[in-house]
Amino acid sequence: MNSMDHNIKKYREYLKDQEKSENTIRKYTHDAEGFAEYCDGREPDREIVLAYKRHLLEKYKISSVNSMLIAVNGFLTFIGCGNMKVHSCRQQRQIFRSEQKELNREDYEELIRAATKNGKHRLACILQTMGSTGIRIGELDHITVEAVERGAAVIRSKGKERVIPLTEALCSLLQSYCSREGICSGPVFVTRGGRPVDRRNVWMDMKRLSRDANISESKVFPHNLRHLFATSFYEKEHDLVRLADFLGHSSVETTRYYTMISSREACMRQLELGMVLEQTVSDHESEKTDC
Repeated sequence: MNSMDHNIKKYREYLKDQEKSENTIRKYTHDAEGFAEYCDGREPDREIVLAYKRHLLEKYKISSVNSMLIAVNGFLTFIGCGNMKVHSCRQQRQIFRSEQKELNREDYEELIRAATKNGKHRLACILQTMGSTGIRIGELDHITVEAVERGAAVIRSKGKERVIPLTEALCSLLQSYCSREGICSGPVFVTRGGRPVDRRNVWMDMKRLSRDANISESKVFPHNLRHLFATSFYEKEHDLVRLADFLGHSSVETTRYYTMISSREACMRQLELGMVLEQTVSDHESEKTDC
């Protein structure tokens, strides 16, 4: 094992000690390995890091490059090379999301109808649970029979704890589901073998359901339900701080991304401020100008 591989292994252990999520550890480690592969046995220096940044910009979108640079900068700091860190790329904040990737309320309801019609009751309940709470797919096992009975789920992650209230309508739905499926305790959403559902299986089930519901697959993935919850809550309450609490965000700036309006048309409607007056040039003056 060369020194870079050894450092990456230590970096992974460090991230675990920092109680980072499995997804974060996997991503940061993968990005550090990408940087190590680019170095190809060379000891990193500032010129190599800058060249790597240019290399990334030739292959990926700016948002992806910035995400990778955050991981690489963290790795460089960990190995005592913080002086080699590079700045992220400047990017204008996106003011609306692509409609091709935006799951709206009509799509959501159509997915639930399709799941129910096809007898996929567990999937229908998962969609409604995530849509009603905004939880992450990895937090689904916190929705337990006991949580449904008390009307709230407690999620502990990264040294933090947050309480997710479960509405009466959702509790009623899940109680009926548990009664029908014979689930008396523990996680509500389990496989036939009694194990909590796997996020990959849920993702695949949602993709198949999108085809049944005739909805673009690009819109149908678990995290989009979190976005739908956020936009629905914000449109109703206009309380960004409270929404950040429900989503488990430490920074309201992160929450702002979730409340981004979903279409160019909606953005343009917001900009209709009445600043353009009626045509001020008369037909006569226009004719003279034309001459």
